[in-house]
Amino acid sequence: MKAEVTILSKTRAYNFSAGPSMLPLSVIEDVAANLTNYKGCGESVMEMSHRSAEFKEILEDAEKNLRDIMNIPENYKVMFIQGGGTLQFAMVPLNLLRKSGKADYIISGTWAKKAAKEAEKFGDIKIVASSEESTFTYIPEVKKEDFRPDADYVHITFNNTIYGTHYPYIPDTGKIPLVADMSSCILSEEIDVSRFGLIYAGVQKNIAPAGIAIAIMREDLIGFAKDDVPTYLDYKVHADNGSTYNTPNCFAIYVAGEVFKYIKDMGGVAEMHRRDVEKAKKLYDFIDGSELYKCPVREKDRSLMNVVFVTGNEELDKKFVAQAKAEGLHNLNGHRSIGGMRASIYNAMPVEGVDALIAFMEKFQEENK
Repeated sequence: MKAEVTILSKTRAYNFSAGPSMLPLSVIEDVAANLTNYKGCGESVMEMSHRSAEFKEILEDAEKNLRDIMNIPENYKVMFIQGGGTLQFAMVPLNLLRKSGKADYIISGTWAKKAAKEAEKFGDIKIVASSEESTFTYIPEVKKEDFRPDADYVHITFNNTIYGTHYPYIPDTGKIPLVADMSSCILSEEIDVSRFGLIYAGVQKNIAPAGIAIAIMREDLIGFAKDDVPTYLDYKVHADNGSTYNTPNCFAIYVAGEVFKYIKDMGGVAEMHRRDVEKAKKLYDFIDGSELYKCPVREKDRSLMNVVFVTGNEELDKKFVAQAKAEGLHNLNGHRSIGGMRASIYNAMPVEGVDALIAFMEKFQEENK
């Protein structure tokens, strides 16, 4: 059987990178049209003052549209902070270890481990559960009684980019604030923000170019950083200054705002989730029904964003990645720590990209029986 692979355009490939990742083409084109002269103001957003009326409007609109599409309650602050998700690994304990100095972490992948390791520099960190013994192929299941009652917060990584897992539930932590790293799944599903004390996300997967993280934080948790915490690492500084304490990453915030408009115009996060489910189901169904490929992740914990799979032969996996790239299907190699393949099918990946990947997978399977 000869597979037909349709590429996005003559000059653009389908980019399955785990991050930085694809952005909606219409957003890129609109940004490009305004790149040298933003809406007739005579300046690029990359040049304009972060104190200018033009950028103030960009920032305010970005926050408003994010609040709208995520239904963020009024008692939560939205902050755009440089440093990406990795800086948040330190900011979280520096701000939230405010009473007992204890925090409980669930380890479901590499980034969860890194977050816990960073937090250990600042307090008493307990690993409540981990799936490392199974190479993170499932999400640990926990109950409220597993957490220390005097913990200042509980931390989870909601979607695990490297291992292709995702929380199928929100842990019940009782009165303990729940902190979630949603870097690789934010805006792919409707979330009850009020279930969390803090949600943070690096923007380079589903929102904008790399360089900032978005922090969505309940107001009563802000203002507890100790006096010796560096100024920039205090959430209160960012909240009080409307994300402009120092010169922010204006361009990334601008692009983020355009993506929020794009999602709003398409019908919101619910519509985005419908499309994401459709894409992921197609790919998982093909993998599960194939003779060559296997997904090692427990079915109920599979990510909609990062689909990992292997052939069982390391050399064949490498051949797959190389041939796929030649066909315009880029960045399908698995993370260097585990190998295999990974198709990151974030919000901006069109269903046609998944169809093209499946067609190539079918062709590769036929040729490598």
